Amino acid sequence: MHQRQEPAILYFGTPVVVISTVNEDGSPNLAPMSSAFWLGWRCVLGLGASSQTARNLRRERECVLNLPSQHEVGFVDRLALTTGKNPVPPWKASRGYRHVQDKFEVSGFTPVPSETVAPPRAHECPVQLEAVVEAIHGVADDDALLRGNILNIELRIQRVHLHPSILMADQPNHIDPDKWRPLIMSFQKFYGLSDGQLQPSALSSIPEAAYRSPDVDRAREAGALLTPM
Repeated sequence: MHQRQEPAILYFGTPVVVISTVNEDGSPNLAPMSSAFWLGWRCVLGLGASSQTARNLRRERECVLNLPSQHEVGFVDRLALTTGKNPVPPWKASRGYRHVQDKFEVSGFTPVPSETVAPPRAHECPVQLEAVVEAIHGVADDDALLRGNILNIELRIQRVHLHPSILMADQPNHIDPDKWRPLIMSFQKFYGLSDGQLQPSALSSIPEAAYRSPDVDRAREAGALLTPM
């Protein structure tokens, strides 16, 4: 029988995202998180409003979403208890966070230039998504204790960089799910995926092209505007 319980968190398992943004002084910031979901070429992030990443996104309105595979777990873990905010907020200090100015250096990730946004990409991540902010909404604003603490940030992807090792050999623009092994965060612990499908999926009978979003064409336009004449 099921039991009624009250777990403190409900992080049942989602892929890790390492967000690169630009700080007030122009230096890059990296922050790992896992509260993200995807619809077409849009991504929705759940972030603490007081975080350095949230501040950077509100100000600069752009970022890179770097998706590590399970092989980059060490890079991500070195970022886990670091913050770009200085001084460190008391609630973070009480949990063991420390200020780090150069997140790329401490993590081991290598910065590489982006094509359409200022924040750099993390070279080692097999998936790198350049994105711009389209909307920011408060979460739990109905609660006086939580109001202003959590943000829901909608991003539009405008450039996708994929490592050849995760692509289908015979289908351009298709990621091979048998090759892509995202790093998963479940209840604050790291996991990977087992090899192979559990069983065939009826949903996979629908071609991926059926879900193509107009944002893909908008992304092409963004790139064309930056192409030297």
